[in-house]
Amino acid sequence: MAQTGSGGTEKKNSGENVNNGGGNKKKAEENGNNGGGNKKKAEELQPQPVKEQLPGVQYCVNSPPPWPEAILLGFQHYLLTLGITILIPSILVPQMGGGNVEKARVIQTTLFVSGLNTLLQSLFGTRLPTVVSASYTYIIPTTSIIIARRYNAISDPEEKFTQTMRGIQGALIIASFFQIFMGFLGLWRNVVRLFSPLSVVPIITFAGLGLYHLGFPMLAKCVEVGLPELIIFVFISQYLPLIQTKIKRCDRFSVLPSVFLVWLYAQILTSSGAYNNKSINTQISCRTDRAGLVSAAPWIYIPYPFQWGSPTFDAGEAFAMMAASFVCIFESTGAFFATARYGCATPVPPSVISRGVGWLGFGGLFNGLFGCLTGSTASLENAGVLALTRVGSRQVIQLSALFMIFFSVFGKFGAIFASIPLPIVAALYCVLFGYVASAGLGFLQFCNLNSFRTKFILGFSFFMGISVPQYFREYYSKHHNSAGWFSDMVTVIFMSHTTVAALVALILESTLSRENDSTRQDTSLHWWQKFSLYASDVRSDEFYALPCGLDKFFPAV
Repeated sequence: MAQTGSGGTEKKNSGENVNNGGGNKKKAEENGNNGGGNKKKAEELQPQPVKEQLPGVQYCVNSPPPWPEAILLGFQHYLLTLGITILIPSILVPQMGGGNVEKARVIQTTLFVSGLNTLLQSLFGTRLPTVVSASYTYIIPTTSIIIARRYNAISDPEEKFTQTMRGIQGALIIASFFQIFMGFLGLWRNVVRLFSPLSVVPIITFAGLGLYHLGFPMLAKCVEVGLPELIIFVFISQYLPLIQTKIKRCDRFSVLPSVFLVWLYAQILTSSGAYNNKSINTQISCRTDRAGLVSAAPWIYIPYPFQWGSPTFDAGEAFAMMAASFVCIFESTGAFFATARYGCATPVPPSVISRGVGWLGFGGLFNGLFGCLTGSTASLENAGVLALTRVGSRQVIQLSALFMIFFSVFGKFGAIFASIPLPIVAALYCVLFGYVASAGLGFLQFCNLNSFRTKFILGFSFFMGISVPQYFREYYSKHHNSAGWFSDMVTVIFMSHTTVAALVALILESTLSRENDSTRQDTSLHWWQKFSLYASDVRSDEFYALPCGLDKFFPAV
């Protein structure tokens, strides 16, 4: 009995152990399920992945939208080009002694050459959807030529305008060869190969933020027109798609309805006499009939080289213009990177950027030959439109170039659109320049932001990019009447937020972050190197190859 009991007890214990084993197995399965849940939860909490090409772009560089959409999008780009095209002659032509007739001819000429340069850049330059327009950077050396003593002695306003224009043309022609040599001799290609994702961030970011004075300060010159434009533009582009989902692509064409609505509102204010007793500056900024372009512009006018006579040359003025062209190289490089990002292309190879700079030099040469007051640069506001519309198609930009050429030749029609008050355009700049700046910040995803060395380079370059130009801006405002050509060179370079921030970041990154593999990984140089040579990435031909097999004769390296 005892044995039987023992056997029974043993059997019972054995059964309990089996049950316990089953319970343990069940617990293990539950723990396994919990582990899977934790794993799934951990996956959900992962940060956003790194993207070499920007997702969400609906039409990339080589993808043309349907023709009706492409035409409307091209017209939007044309409207934005009018802002800087009208602003620069409006500032400089009166100082030169010119009137509305001369201002209309300069605007038509600038628009014509901008269209020509845009076509050349999209066909043979970077091949990116980049608009080439007049550059604000040349204002300082151009102003120094205007106030030069040899022109102040001329009493006849028409003669003074002609002689001043010829002096500006000579300086622009010489300065353009600096960009041509830097681009086509590969000098700028070697500089760009020193860049990393970390040093690219200040170049792109300050290319957008550095033009802050063309945003709200210009909007505030007529706040009753500019502020409604800013509000309506943001509402149509950002909030209306959330409220009314049935309205398709309203954000893509938000520039057109917002501009025309506020333009009509400004016309009503002008016709009702709201500005009759206001100051001259207020009337110039707010009225739709103060530009004087509609009456002054001819019906048909084809710009041609040397239309104001043979250029004159001065060595000091040419050096000052070269400094401005040097700054434009930095700013255009930032615009090229931003355009490639919003066109869903890979980072631009250095040889392609250098090729684009060479064609910018030819653009500056055409500006000097035709007489455009400033050199050319890659347009930042149009790069912002690529992000707004999510359309980075090269074809759209080429259509905008055709609009520029058409409305520059048929001056009366172009002058109608040129009567849009500049505060309306400034409201658009507030959004579009922000898009460009955010493209630069997007490159931070490739950097190690937990590195204190990275934090120092980034923070110091940003601060100096703001602080140094502010000092030189204050210096220039006090001494610009007595400044010489060397002072203009220094001022132009160090008043550029993009140039200062880029130089500081490039020097620090080259001396601090390349000593070993660990520091090189902090700036993603290992990953970035595959874009430093054209042939290293198989996708390069898809975005940057020249048409008609020209790569065989002009290979990118």
